Amino acid sequence: MIPQEIIRRKRDGDELAAADIRSFIAALAAGRLSEGQIGAFAMAVWFKGMSRAEIVALTLAMADSGDRLQWADIDRPIADKHSTGGVGDNVSLMLAPIAAACGLAVPMISGRGLGHTGGTLDKLESIPGYLITPDADLFHKVVKEAGCAIIGQTGTLAPADGRLYAVRDVTATVDSIPLITASILSKKLAAGLETLVLDVKVGNGAFMADRGQAEILAQSLVEVANGAGVKTSALITDMNQPLADSAGNAVEMRNCLDFLAGRKRDTRLDIVVFAFAAEMLVKSGVAASPDEAEGMARQALSSGKAAEVFARMVSMLGGPADLIENPDRYLARAPVEKPVPAARSGWLSACDARGVGVSVIDLGGGRRHPADRIDHRVGFSELLPLGTRVNAGEPIALVHAADEAAAERAVAALAAHYRITEDRPGLTPVIAGLI
Repeated sequence: MIPQEIIRRKRDGDELAAADIRSFIAALAAGRLSEGQIGAFAMAVWFKGMSRAEIVALTLAMADSGDRLQWADIDRPIADKHSTGGVGDNVSLMLAPIAAACGLAVPMISGRGLGHTGGTLDKLESIPGYLITPDADLFHKVVKEAGCAIIGQTGTLAPADGRLYAVRDVTATVDSIPLITASILSKKLAAGLETLVLDVKVGNGAFMADRGQAEILAQSLVEVANGAGVKTSALITDMNQPLADSAGNAVEMRNCLDFLAGRKRDTRLDIVVFAFAAEMLVKSGVAASPDEAEGMARQALSSGKAAEVFARMVSMLGGPADLIENPDRYLARAPVEKPVPAARSGWLSACDARGVGVSVIDLGGGRRHPADRIDHRVGFSELLPLGTRVNAGEPIALVHAADEAAAERAVAALAAHYRITEDRPGLTPVIAGLI
Protein backbone atom coordinates (compact mmCIF):
# COMPACT_ATOMS: atom_id res chain seq x y z
CA MET A 1 0.00 0.00 0.00
CA ILE A 2 1.41 3.35 -1.11
CA PRO A 3 -0.46 6.06 0.85
CA GLN A 4 0.08 8.82 -1.69
CA GLU A 5 -1.47 6.69 -4.43
CA ILE A 6 -4.63 6.20 -2.40
CA ILE A 7 -4.70 9.93 -1.66
CA ARG A 8 -4.18 10.72 -5.36
CA ARG A 9 -6.98 8.40 -6.50
CA LYS A 10 -9.42 9.91 -4.02
CA ARG A 11 -8.25 13.42 -4.95
CA ASP A 12 -9.05 12.60 -8.57
CA GLY A 13 -12.52 11.34 -7.67
CA ASP A 14 -11.96 7.60 -8.00
CA GLU A 15 -13.89 5.12 -5.87
CA LEU A 16 -11.52 3.36 -3.52
CA ALA A 17 -11.64 -0.39 -3.06
CA ALA A 18 -12.48 -1.67 0.43
CA ALA A 19 -9.07 -3.34 0.62
CA ASP A 20 -7.29 -0.05 -0.08
CA ILE A 21 -9.34 1.74 2.58
CA ARG A 22 -8.54 -1.00 5.10
CA SER A 23 -4.83 -0.77 4.28
CA PHE A 24 -4.80 3.01 4.62
CA ILE A 25 -6.64 2.93 7.96
CA ALA A 26 -4.40 0.14 9.27
CA ALA A 27 -1.35 2.25 8.45
CA LEU A 28 -2.96 5.27 10.14
CA ALA A 29 -3.69 3.27 13.30
CA ALA A 30 -0.14 1.90 13.34
CA GLY A 31 1.38 5.38 13.16
CA ARG A 32 2.90 4.85 9.71
CA LEU A 33 1.24 7.92 8.14
CA SER A 34 2.29 11.54 8.63
CA GLU A 35 -0.20 14.21 9.69
CA GLY A 36 0.25 15.67 6.20
CA GLN A 37 -0.90 12.44 4.59
CA ILE A 38 -3.85 12.11 6.95
CA GLY A 39 -4.85 15.73 6.33
CA ALA A 40 -4.50 15.30 2.55
CA PHE A 41 -6.71 12.20 2.62
CA ALA A 42 -9.32 14.00 4.71
CA MET A 43 -9.29 16.99 2.35
CA ALA A 44 -9.63 14.73 -0.70
CA VAL A 45 -12.66 13.06 0.90
CA TRP A 46 -14.08 16.49 1.80
CA PHE A 47 -13.91 17.62 -1.84
CA LYS A 48 -14.74 14.36 -3.65
CA GLY A 49 -16.98 12.58 -1.19
CA MET A 50 -17.43 8.83 -0.88
CA SER A 51 -19.92 6.27 -2.13
CA ARG A 52 -22.04 4.38 0.37
CA ALA A 53 -19.79 1.32 -0.12
CA GLU A 54 -16.71 3.43 0.64
CA ILE A 55 -18.32 4.87 3.78
CA VAL A 56 -19.21 1.39 5.02
CA ALA A 57 -15.66 0.19 4.32
CA LEU A 58 -14.16 3.22 6.10
CA THR A 59 -16.47 2.78 9.10
CA LEU A 60 -15.73 -0.92 9.47
CA ALA A 61 -11.98 -0.45 8.99
CA MET A 62 -11.90 2.19 11.73
CA ALA A 63 -14.07 0.07 14.05
CA ASP A 64 -11.78 -2.91 13.44
CA SER A 65 -8.59 -0.89 14.03
CA GLY A 66 -8.77 -1.81 17.72
CA ASP A 67 -10.76 -3.83 20.24
CA ARG A 68 -14.51 -4.42 20.18
CA LEU A 69 -16.27 -4.37 23.53
CA GLN A 70 -18.50 -7.19 24.77
CA TRP A 71 -21.38 -6.86 27.28
CA ALA A 72 -22.65 -10.44 27.59
CA ASP A 73 -22.80 -10.26 31.39
CA ILE A 74 -25.05 -7.19 31.46
CA ASP A 75 -28.77 -8.00 31.33
CA ARG A 76 -29.95 -4.55 30.27
CA PRO A 77 -30.22 -3.15 26.73
CA ILE A 78 -26.93 -1.57 25.59
CA ALA A 79 -27.76 1.88 24.20
CA ASP A 80 -26.16 5.20 23.45
CA LYS A 81 -26.70 8.63 21.93
CA HIS A 82 -24.34 10.78 19.90
CA SER A 83 -24.45 14.39 18.71
CA THR A 84 -22.85 15.71 15.53
CA GLY A 85 -21.69 18.71 17.55
CA GLY A 86 -23.10 22.01 18.65
CA VAL A 87 -22.59 25.02 20.89
CA GLY A 88 -23.79 24.79 24.48
CA ASP A 89 -24.73 21.17 23.82
CA ASN A 90 -24.20 19.24 27.05
CA VAL A 91 -27.15 16.89 26.55
CA SER A 92 -25.05 13.72 26.88
CA LEU A 93 -24.02 14.62 30.42
CA MET A 94 -27.63 14.54 31.64
CA LEU A 95 -29.03 11.99 29.20
CA ALA A 96 -26.67 9.13 30.02
CA PRO A 97 -27.56 8.99 33.75
CA ILE A 98 -31.27 9.53 33.05
CA ALA A 99 -31.33 6.65 30.55
CA ALA A 100 -29.32 4.46 32.95
CA ALA A 101 -31.72 5.25 35.78
CA CYS A 102 -34.54 4.00 33.54
CA GLY A 103 -32.94 0.59 32.95
CA LEU A 104 -30.48 1.01 30.09
CA ALA A 105 -26.74 0.36 30.11
CA VAL A 106 -25.02 3.33 28.45
CA PRO A 107 -21.35 2.94 27.45
CA MET A 108 -20.90 6.43 26.01
CA ILE A 109 -17.66 7.05 24.14
CA SER A 110 -17.37 10.77 23.46
CA GLY A 111 -14.97 13.15 21.78
CA ARG A 112 -13.18 16.41 22.36
CA GLY A 113 -14.15 19.75 20.88
CA LEU A 114 -14.15 19.71 17.10
CA GLY A 115 -13.88 22.97 15.19
CA HIS A 116 -16.14 25.56 16.83
CA THR A 117 -18.18 22.95 18.73
CA GLY A 118 -17.60 21.91 22.32
CA GLY A 119 -16.50 18.42 23.34
CA THR A 120 -18.02 16.29 26.08
CA LEU A 121 -14.57 15.09 27.17
CA ASP A 122 -13.28 18.64 27.57
CA LYS A 123 -16.24 19.35 29.83
CA LEU A 124 -15.64 16.23 31.89
CA GLU A 125 -11.97 17.14 32.30
CA SER A 126 -13.06 20.17 34.29
CA ILE A 127 -13.88 17.65 37.07
CA PRO A 128 -10.77 17.07 39.23
CA GLY A 129 -9.60 13.47 39.09
CA TYR A 130 -12.12 12.27 36.47
CA LEU A 131 -10.49 9.55 34.38
CA ILE A 132 -11.62 9.95 30.77
CA THR A 133 -9.57 7.04 29.43
CA PRO A 134 -10.00 4.11 31.84
CA ASP A 135 -8.87 0.65 30.84
CA ALA A 136 -11.44 -1.74 29.43
CA ASP A 137 -12.00 -3.53 32.74
CA LEU A 138 -12.80 -0.35 34.66
CA PHE A 139 -15.02 0.94 31.84
CA HIS A 140 -16.96 -2.34 31.93
CA LYS A 141 -17.22 -2.25 35.73
CA VAL A 142 -18.59 1.32 35.77
CA VAL A 143 -21.20 0.58 33.09
CA LYS A 144 -22.28 -2.58 34.92
CA GLU A 145 -22.44 -1.10 38.41
CA ALA A 146 -23.34 2.56 37.82
CA GLY A 147 -25.38 2.05 34.65
CA CYS A 148 -23.40 4.44 32.47
CA ALA A 149 -19.89 5.64 31.82
CA ILE A 150 -18.91 8.62 29.68
CA ILE A 151 -15.33 8.25 28.53
CA GLY A 152 -13.00 9.01 25.63
CA GLN A 153 -11.47 6.64 23.17
CA THR A 154 -8.84 4.47 24.76
CA GLY A 155 -5.76 3.57 22.79
CA THR A 156 -7.32 0.22 21.92
CA LEU A 157 -10.79 1.38 20.87
CA ALA A 158 -11.09 2.62 17.27
CA PRO A 159 -7.57 4.10 17.47
CA ALA A 160 -7.59 5.09 13.81
CA ASP A 161 -10.50 7.43 14.45
CA GLY A 162 -8.72 9.07 17.37
CA ARG A 163 -5.88 10.25 15.17
CA LEU A 164 -8.05 11.18 12.20
CA TYR A 165 -10.43 13.09 14.52
CA ALA A 166 -7.60 15.28 15.83
CA VAL A 167 -6.33 16.10 12.32
CA ARG A 168 -9.82 16.92 11.02
CA ASP A 169 -10.24 19.42 13.84
CA VAL A 170 -7.37 21.59 12.57
CA THR A 171 -7.59 21.08 8.80
CA ALA A 172 -11.12 22.41 8.06
CA THR A 173 -12.36 18.92 7.15
CA VAL A 174 -14.82 18.44 9.99
CA ASP A 175 -18.02 18.95 7.98
CA SER A 176 -17.65 15.96 5.64
CA ILE A 177 -20.57 13.51 5.65
CA PRO A 178 -18.41 10.42 4.97
CA LEU A 179 -15.89 11.39 7.66
CA ILE A 180 -18.55 12.30 10.21
CA THR A 181 -20.41 9.05 9.53
CA ALA A 182 -17.31 6.88 9.85
CA SER A 183 -16.02 8.72 12.91
CA ILE A 184 -19.25 8.46 14.87
CA LEU A 185 -20.19 4.94 13.90
CA SER A 186 -16.74 3.37 14.18
CA LYS A 187 -16.72 4.23 17.89
CA LYS A 188 -20.29 3.04 18.33
CA LEU A 189 -19.70 -0.27 16.54
CA ALA A 190 -16.55 -0.84 18.59
CA ALA A 191 -18.55 -0.12 21.75
CA GLY A 192 -20.83 -3.09 21.11
CA LEU A 193 -24.10 -1.16 21.02
CA GLU A 194 -27.51 -2.68 20.40
CA THR A 195 -29.35 0.63 19.87
CA LEU A 196 -28.24 4.15 19.01
CA VAL A 197 -30.02 7.50 18.75
CA LEU A 198 -28.28 10.29 16.87
CA ASP A 199 -28.62 14.04 17.33
CA VAL A 200 -27.97 15.64 13.94
CA LYS A 201 -27.68 19.39 14.39
CA VAL A 202 -28.76 21.89 11.73
CA GLY A 203 -28.30 25.65 11.69
CA ASN A 204 -25.59 28.28 11.70
CA GLY A 205 -23.93 26.72 14.75
CA ALA A 206 -23.86 23.20 13.29
CA PHE A 207 -21.53 21.57 10.80
CA MET A 208 -24.61 21.16 8.62
CA ALA A 209 -26.12 24.62 8.22
CA ASP A 210 -28.57 23.42 5.55
CA ARG A 211 -31.60 21.27 6.46
CA GLY A 212 -31.20 19.19 3.32
CA GLN A 213 -27.57 18.40 4.13
CA ALA A 214 -28.49 17.52 7.70
CA GLU A 215 -31.08 15.07 6.43
CA ILE A 216 -28.51 13.53 4.06
CA LEU A 217 -26.10 13.09 6.97
CA ALA A 218 -28.82 11.63 9.20
CA GLN A 219 -29.83 9.21 6.46
CA SER A 220 -26.20 8.19 5.94
CA LEU A 221 -25.70 7.54 9.65
CA VAL A 222 -28.96 5.64 10.08
CA GLU A 223 -28.50 3.47 6.99
CA VAL A 224 -24.88 2.56 7.73
CA ALA A 225 -25.56 1.84 11.43
CA ASN A 226 -28.68 -0.23 10.79
CA GLY A 227 -26.80 -2.07 8.05
CA ALA A 228 -24.12 -2.92 10.61
CA GLY A 229 -26.72 -4.38 12.98
CA VAL A 230 -27.30 -1.48 15.38
CA LYS A 231 -30.93 -0.33 15.69
CA THR A 232 -30.57 3.37 14.95
CA SER A 233 -32.68 6.50 14.50
CA ALA A 234 -31.84 10.18 14.29
CA LEU A 235 -33.46 13.37 15.51
CA ILE A 236 -32.65 16.57 13.65
CA THR A 237 -32.36 19.46 16.10
CA ASP A 238 -31.96 23.21 15.79
CA MET A 239 -28.55 24.83 16.33
CA ASN A 240 -29.24 28.46 15.45
CA GLN A 241 -28.43 29.46 19.01
CA PRO A 242 -26.60 27.78 21.92
CA LEU A 243 -28.67 24.91 23.23
CA ALA A 244 -28.00 25.54 26.92
CA ASP A 245 -27.57 28.94 28.57
CA SER A 246 -23.83 28.23 28.90
CA ALA A 247 -21.01 27.65 26.42
CA GLY A 248 -17.62 26.52 27.64
CA ASN A 249 -16.35 23.64 29.75
CA ALA A 250 -16.66 24.18 33.50
CA VAL A 251 -19.65 26.49 32.92
CA GLU A 252 -21.46 23.75 30.98
CA MET A 253 -20.55 21.18 33.58
CA ARG A 254 -22.04 23.44 36.25
CA ASN A 255 -25.13 23.73 34.05
CA CYS A 256 -25.36 19.92 33.92
CA LEU A 257 -25.03 19.55 37.68
CA ASP A 258 -27.70 22.16 38.31
CA PHE A 259 -30.00 20.35 35.85
CA LEU A 260 -29.51 16.97 37.52
CA ALA A 261 -29.95 18.44 41.00
CA GLY A 262 -33.17 20.23 40.00
CA ARG A 263 -31.68 23.65 40.66
CA LYS A 264 -32.51 24.93 37.17
CA ARG A 265 -34.03 24.11 33.81
CA ASP A 266 -33.29 25.44 30.34
CA THR A 267 -36.39 25.09 28.18
CA ARG A 268 -34.61 24.09 24.96
CA LEU A 269 -32.21 21.79 26.78
CA ASP A 270 -35.10 20.20 28.66
CA ILE A 271 -36.95 19.47 25.41
CA VAL A 272 -33.94 17.83 23.77
CA VAL A 273 -32.86 15.77 26.79
CA PHE A 274 -36.30 14.21 27.25
CA ALA A 275 -36.90 13.72 23.52
CA PHE A 276 -33.71 11.67 23.31
CA ALA A 277 -34.42 9.80 26.51
CA ALA A 278 -37.82 8.81 25.14
CA GLU A 279 -36.36 7.71 21.80
CA MET A 280 -33.66 5.61 23.52
CA LEU A 281 -36.15 3.89 25.83
CA VAL A 282 -38.65 3.10 23.08
CA LYS A 283 -35.95 1.98 20.63
CA SER A 284 -34.51 -0.35 23.29
CA GLY A 285 -37.91 -1.84 24.16
CA VAL A 286 -37.96 -0.52 27.72
CA ALA A 287 -41.02 1.66 27.08
CA ALA A 288 -43.97 1.05 24.75
CA SER A 289 -44.55 4.65 23.68
CA PRO A 290 -42.82 8.03 23.68
CA ASP A 291 -45.24 9.36 26.30
CA GLU A 292 -44.56 6.46 28.65
CA ALA A 293 -40.82 6.81 28.06
CA GLU A 294 -40.79 10.54 28.75
CA GLY A 295 -42.73 9.97 31.95
CA MET A 296 -40.15 7.43 33.08
CA ALA A 297 -37.30 9.81 32.27
CA ARG A 298 -38.85 12.73 34.10
CA GLN A 299 -39.48 10.55 37.14
CA ALA A 300 -35.86 9.40 37.10
CA LEU A 301 -34.76 13.02 37.19
CA SER A 302 -37.23 14.37 39.73
CA SER A 303 -36.70 11.45 42.12
CA GLY A 304 -32.96 12.10 42.22
CA LYS A 305 -32.15 8.64 40.80
CA ALA A 306 -30.44 10.10 37.72
CA ALA A 307 -28.29 12.34 39.92
CA GLU A 308 -27.31 9.29 41.98
CA VAL A 309 -26.25 7.44 38.82
CA PHE A 310 -24.16 10.39 37.68
CA ALA A 311 -22.53 10.77 41.09
CA ARG A 312 -21.63 7.09 41.20
CA MET A 313 -20.16 7.23 37.69
CA VAL A 314 -18.02 10.24 38.60
CA SER A 315 -16.83 8.66 41.83
CA MET A 316 -15.96 5.32 40.20
CA LEU A 317 -13.95 7.16 37.55
CA GLY A 318 -11.91 9.07 40.11
CA GLY A 319 -13.91 12.25 40.59
CA PRO A 320 -15.36 13.66 43.82
CA ALA A 321 -18.39 11.83 45.21
CA ASP A 322 -20.10 15.07 46.30
CA LEU A 323 -19.66 16.95 43.00
CA ILE A 324 -23.39 17.52 42.47
CA GLU A 325 -23.92 18.89 45.98
CA ASN A 326 -20.79 21.05 45.98
CA PRO A 327 -19.89 22.07 42.42
CA ASP A 328 -18.16 25.28 43.47
CA ARG A 329 -15.75 23.28 45.61
CA TYR A 330 -14.40 21.46 42.56
CA LEU A 331 -15.13 23.39 39.35
CA ALA A 332 -12.62 26.19 38.85
CA ARG A 333 -13.99 29.66 38.15
CA ALA A 334 -12.39 32.17 35.83
CA PRO A 335 -10.85 35.14 37.67
CA VAL A 336 -12.74 37.72 35.59
CA GLU A 337 -16.49 37.75 35.01
CA LYS A 338 -18.15 40.53 33.00
CA PRO A 339 -21.74 40.99 31.87
CA VAL A 340 -22.52 41.54 28.18
CA PRO A 341 -24.95 44.49 27.96
CA ALA A 342 -27.68 44.64 25.32
CA ALA A 343 -26.79 47.30 22.77
CA ARG A 344 -30.41 48.44 22.50
CA SER A 345 -33.90 47.64 23.70
CA GLY A 346 -35.91 45.08 21.78
CA TRP A 347 -36.17 41.35 21.11
CA LEU A 348 -33.26 38.96 20.81
CA SER A 349 -34.10 37.78 17.31
CA ALA A 350 -31.01 36.06 15.85
CA CYS A 351 -27.72 34.58 16.97
CA ASP A 352 -24.50 33.59 15.24
CA ALA A 353 -24.11 30.36 17.20
CA ARG A 354 -20.94 29.43 15.34
CA GLY A 355 -19.51 32.80 16.32
CA VAL A 356 -20.31 32.06 19.97
CA GLY A 357 -18.38 28.81 19.69
CA VAL A 358 -15.42 30.55 18.05
CA SER A 359 -15.46 33.15 20.83
CA VAL A 360 -15.12 30.35 23.40
CA ILE A 361 -12.01 29.21 21.53
CA ASP A 362 -10.69 32.79 21.49
CA LEU A 363 -11.06 32.86 25.28
CA GLY A 364 -8.91 29.73 25.50
CA GLY A 365 -11.75 27.23 25.90
CA GLY A 366 -11.01 25.36 22.66
CA ARG A 367 -8.12 24.33 20.42
CA ARG A 368 -6.49 25.80 17.35
CA HIS A 369 -3.87 23.02 17.27
CA PRO A 370 -4.22 19.40 18.45
CA ALA A 371 -1.70 19.89 21.27
CA ASP A 372 -3.27 23.09 22.64
CA ARG A 373 -4.15 23.10 26.34
CA ILE A 374 -7.66 24.23 27.22
CA ASP A 375 -8.56 26.70 29.94
CA HIS A 376 -11.61 24.90 31.35
CA ARG A 377 -12.68 27.95 33.35
CA VAL A 378 -13.57 30.25 30.47
CA GLY A 379 -16.72 30.66 28.41
CA PHE A 380 -20.16 32.22 28.64
CA SER A 381 -23.04 31.65 31.03
CA GLU A 382 -26.51 33.15 31.55
CA LEU A 383 -27.01 33.35 27.79
CA LEU A 384 -30.54 34.59 27.17
CA PRO A 385 -32.55 32.59 24.60
CA LEU A 386 -33.84 34.07 21.37
CA GLY A 387 -37.29 35.51 21.78
CA THR A 388 -36.36 37.28 25.03
CA ARG A 389 -37.31 40.95 25.44
CA VAL A 390 -34.37 43.01 26.73
CA ASN A 391 -33.74 46.63 27.66
CA ALA A 392 -30.65 48.54 26.61
CA GLY A 393 -27.80 47.80 29.00
CA GLU A 394 -29.46 44.71 30.45
CA PRO A 395 -27.10 41.68 30.53
CA ILE A 396 -27.68 39.13 27.79
CA ALA A 397 -24.80 36.89 29.00
CA LEU A 398 -21.91 36.67 31.42
CA VAL A 399 -18.31 36.31 30.20
CA HIS A 400 -15.85 34.13 32.12
CA ALA A 401 -12.26 35.06 31.17
CA ALA A 402 -8.68 34.59 32.29
CA ASP A 403 -7.91 38.33 32.34
CA GLU A 404 -9.47 41.75 31.81
CA ALA A 405 -8.28 42.16 28.21
CA ALA A 406 -9.73 38.81 27.15
CA ALA A 407 -12.98 39.62 28.93
CA GLU A 408 -13.34 42.95 27.12
CA ARG A 409 -12.75 41.30 23.74
CA ALA A 410 -15.28 38.59 24.52
CA VAL A 411 -17.91 41.11 25.64
CA ALA A 412 -17.63 42.96 22.33
CA ALA A 413 -17.57 39.74 20.31
CA LEU A 414 -20.61 38.19 21.98
CA ALA A 415 -22.66 41.36 21.65
CA ALA A 416 -21.91 41.31 17.92
CA HIS A 417 -23.14 37.71 17.65
CA TYR A 418 -26.71 38.69 18.61
CA ARG A 419 -29.24 40.77 16.71
CA ILE A 420 -31.86 42.80 18.58
CA THR A 421 -34.95 43.94 16.69
CA GLU A 422 -38.11 45.88 17.46
CA ASP A 423 -40.35 43.03 16.35
CA ARG A 424 -40.74 39.74 18.20
CA PRO A 425 -39.11 36.97 16.13
CA GLY A 426 -40.62 33.70 15.03
CA LEU A 427 -38.66 30.85 16.58
CA THR A 428 -37.57 27.57 15.01
CA PRO A 429 -38.73 24.43 16.85
CA VAL A 430 -35.83 22.78 18.65
CA ILE A 431 -36.81 19.32 17.33
CA ALA A 432 -36.97 19.57 13.55
CA GLY A 433 -37.54 15.96 12.47
CA LEU A 434 -37.03 12.23 12.95
CA ILE A 435 -35.31 9.78 10.62
